[in-house]
Amino acid sequence: MSLGPVDVLCIGAHPDDVEVAMGGTVVKMIKDGLRVGLVDLTDGEPTPFGTHEIRMREAALATAALGATWRRTLEHPNRSLEPTLDARRELAELIRETTPRLLFTHYPHDGHPDHVAACALVEAARFWAKLVKTDMAGAPHYPAHIYHFMAVHLRLHEKPTFIVDITDELPAKMSAMHCYASQFANNPKNTEFARHVESTAAYFGGLIRTAAGEPFFAREPIGLASPSRLL
Repeated sequence: MSLGPVDVLCIGAHPDDVEVAMGGTVVKMIKDGLRVGLVDLTDGEPTPFGTHEIRMREAALATAALGATWRRTLEHPNRSLEPTLDARRELAELIRETTPRLLFTHYPHDGHPDHVAACALVEAARFWAKLVKTDMAGAPHYPAHIYHFMAVHLRLHEKPTFIVDITDELPAKMSAMHCYASQFANNPKNTEFARHVESTAAYFGGLIRTAAGEPFFAREPIGLASPSRLL
């Protein structure tokens, strides 16, 4: 089934990565009229309290909580995700199909090997998506920008390139995250994780004098059409 064109693709290694890292920004982009697509590279299973069926139900509920119109979960293996040529081709064809202007994916440094692999895969697929003289499906397309969200298993303190104010969108972000009961509420090791997400949002919001924020990182400089955009 064709997904149709989107403005933004948000690509995570597992269901819940996008919600935890940038759920508020997804909600804000949708409010602003952007067409946002969500992609999970794996189904995130196995986990102690989840199954494939449970995770797909949770992802569907979370997608609705964010107000997104579609989501695609690819069939790469959890815990052993690799940026192979076949995986690169599949994702490049998805980029050519959906023609996004912006890509969001994982920060390149992380304790979770799947997150590191996801970053490498998205960056390589972005390049491949523009190739001509290829038998890949779809017309060449090159997203203008790629930004990285922080969903780390390392305790890193990196300086963001920019922070998005999600004060008004934080409740929807938390509602989407709470849809993943198998990963948080039902897992005794993660029962405090929601509080951590909220405190992290408060910290980054404080850096820009708002109640809540989400940090993003760019490898390339960001250009502005006018300094008025900084106001």
